Amino acid sequence: MAADSRNDISADEQLATSMASRSQSIELEESAEAPMIYGDDSGSNPWTDANVYSDNSRQPASKRTSNSATSMFSMTKRVGSIFSRSTESTPVPSSPEVVNGSAQLSQSGNSTPFSPSRRGRYSVESTSTTKGLTDWTVQGSGQRVGYEDLSAIDWIHEYQKERQHEQVYQRQQGIWGKLKLLADSSEIWVILIATGIVVGVIAAGIDIVSNWLGDIKLGYCKSSFYLSQAFCCWGVDEKDVCDDWVSWGEALHAKGGGSYVVSYLFYIVFGVLFGSSASLLVLHYAPYAGQSGIPEIKTVLGGFIIRGFMGFWTLLTKTLGLCLASASGLWLGKEGPLVHVACCCANLATRVSARLRHNEARKREIFSAAAAAGITVAFGAPIGGVLFSLEQVSYYFPDKTMWQSFVCAMVASVSIQLLNPFRTGKLVLFQVISSRPFHKFELVPFILLGIIGGIFGGLFIKLNMRIARWRTGNRILGYPLVEVILLSFATAIINFPDPFSRLQNNILVFRLFQECNGNITSLCNPENYATTMVLLLLVCVLGFFFTAYTFGTSIPSGVLMPSMAIGACYGRMVGIAMEVWQKRHPDFFLFDVCLPDLPCITPGVYAIVGAASALGGATRLTVSLVVIMFELTGALTYVLPIMVAVMVSKWVGDAFEKKGIYESWIHFHDYPYLDNKEETIADITVAEIMTRLEELVVLTATGHTVDSLEHILATQNCKGFPVVADSREAILLGYISRSELRYALQQAQASGLGRDARCYLGGSLPAGEEGANCVDLRQWVDQTPITLQHRSSLQLAVSMFQKLGLRYMLLTMRGQLQGLITKKDICAKYTVQ
Repeated sequence: MAADSRNDISADEQLATSMASRSQSIELEESAEAPMIYGDDSGSNPWTDANVYSDNSRQPASKRTSNSATSMFSMTKRVGSIFSRSTESTPVPSSPEVVNGSAQLSQSGNSTPFSPSRRGRYSVESTSTTKGLTDWTVQGSGQRVGYEDLSAIDWIHEYQKERQHEQVYQRQQGIWGKLKLLADSSEIWVILIATGIVVGVIAAGIDIVSNWLGDIKLGYCKSSFYLSQAFCCWGVDEKDVCDDWVSWGEALHAKGGGSYVVSYLFYIVFGVLFGSSASLLVLHYAPYAGQSGIPEIKTVLGGFIIRGFMGFWTLLTKTLGLCLASASGLWLGKEGPLVHVACCCANLATRVSARLRHNEARKREIFSAAAAAGITVAFGAPIGGVLFSLEQVSYYFPDKTMWQSFVCAMVASVSIQLLNPFRTGKLVLFQVISSRPFHKFELVPFILLGIIGGIFGGLFIKLNMRIARWRTGNRILGYPLVEVILLSFATAIINFPDPFSRLQNNILVFRLFQECNGNITSLCNPENYATTMVLLLLVCVLGFFFTAYTFGTSIPSGVLMPSMAIGACYGRMVGIAMEVWQKRHPDFFLFDVCLPDLPCITPGVYAIVGAASALGGATRLTVSLVVIMFELTGALTYVLPIMVAVMVSKWVGDAFEKKGIYESWIHFHDYPYLDNKEETIADITVAEIMTRLEELVVLTATGHTVDSLEHILATQNCKGFPVVADSREAILLGYISRSELRYALQQAQASGLGRDARCYLGGSLPAGEEGANCVDLRQWVDQTPITLQHRSSLQLAVSMFQKLGLRYMLLTMRGQLQGLITKKDICAKYTVQ
């Protein structure tokens, strides 16, 4: 049963063909030997996809029991859980999901899979030509029911199901058959287009509402209360007074310092109100709507099931929460969470299609396309969104997924362009176009910005993770709402006195990116350069600490825009310093290339490069980040400086920590995510980290009753059970997951069979046993599981887990079961310790 080692053939072919049915006839007698039980004093892990995930601290003990009703090896494991210990509370689907053409039930009559009168390819037929035995000669991956919460999907099974679906439609003839094939092929494109449109509409609504709420903290428009400050003062220069916009101090007719105090109080009250309201929505309606959502999306796209993470209430709560959280003044962004919003829209759209609703692998391709749409509407960068999905969030990204991502991103960008929420005709608020070329000597300060960005990213990730660990062990964890209220209060008090931190992050970035062009504003006044640099430095320092604490609280929050704002601040500082140096020392040899009558240094360009370096240092994005930056700014002239800064920031950031901020949170939550990037693999064998045979709960082919199997399900928290021929030699026959076993037993009892009915999981049924008191479970057993020789290298096992998307792998020696290894085991020992 050893699995073939697969090299560089397409992943689609691997997943679709590796579970091809194999023929083997097995006849075995029921063993009368007393069962062997091996156990330890551990518990369960909700991430477990097979028996349990190993924590490499097993304590095997040998025990004997005389209970002959079951023949098994038993084990219980206790591994820390961040969600739920029990898996018994998960509802079982009301009907099985038959997925293999070779396992189709007979369509004649109303018999159940447990009825002796059932006939079909997998039916049990009584015959006397084989000495009282009915041979089980057809093998396959077995029937399936829906996946449980917090479990991994079977990529091989899902793509096999998709291939069979396509073959059914391709075999249809005639015009009607061609129309059905066209409708089936067009289904996914309709869903992608609908997703792109809805994402664009939601993003435009979030932008409009969050900007209006953010400006309400400072005042209101007396001509039209529903207008934000930008629209109320449309056409008024920044240095001029806008008569239609009234601050709260002026509205209450306060004079002098009293007006400042009144405005200060309103700013604090609204900030706390918005922040606490967003947190209340998350805590009471959709806990999964908190934080960014990108770490969980990466895990889901890697093949994990998280029920409710992309549901309707999560979408509604995240949308409303983003409007309130962005307006609260907290150091967070809405760009990253928009990826989660887009995936929620895609998940709801797939529910109209029975084909996609029941195929988890194809759904993840659509989620990858939706993630691209989320970044598109966040930054106005459709190509950057596609590359972001490829580089950052997607686990499996074939060519067809790239094309689907491109279409979804294009539709989303067209939607937000038509809605035009900023009334500028541009996709984003801070799009700028600069035509001034950069000089060769400026590559040195650009490299310096890359170094600063890498240092910022490394320190930010370390501080954020330390705060997250402190939060889990602190009493404040039990009062997340109080934490958000106190954080909103402190942020508002500190932000208001600084005119730069008082602004919303996207508006601050927009102003820092702008060229002066002769305008004497707070950023361009030569007489106030020293004050401006001090204020920008304060924004950098305070933003660093506030962002590190805010990212991780019970509120919708992203890290992309705050990182860009911090990077734009220190980038603008470096640009101002270079500009002052050039103006005071124009004869310095570096400035010989500068023309005397034209500006030589453009501080806004340094802000763009600084923003890219900070974002690269925090997320470790590379290609997609460069494309996003020149798409959202239009600064195609400065692609090379952006590339240099991003490259240097990644190198410096990797010197601090190899993982980016999202990978660090995946590791913090202990999600079963196996990165498919090249890493150093420990030079050990699979046997060194596998769960050994004596620690597994292993079922024999015969010797069970409904009652004994129910007892195993009630006492063992395993997600699945290997099936062996007998307890002496443990010849591997297959694998049955917990959900299929529980569903089959429930259906057997519902059909009238008693709890003492005998159950068969392998081999052949004796001719006299297909009566009313026999339960045939063989159709639910995966008789072709992926196996590997237990002395194989960990490198080979990691490669198979990565390329095939495996949940688990059974380890054998000459057909005898030796142990089991899961994705969790691989994640725990993926790199050299």
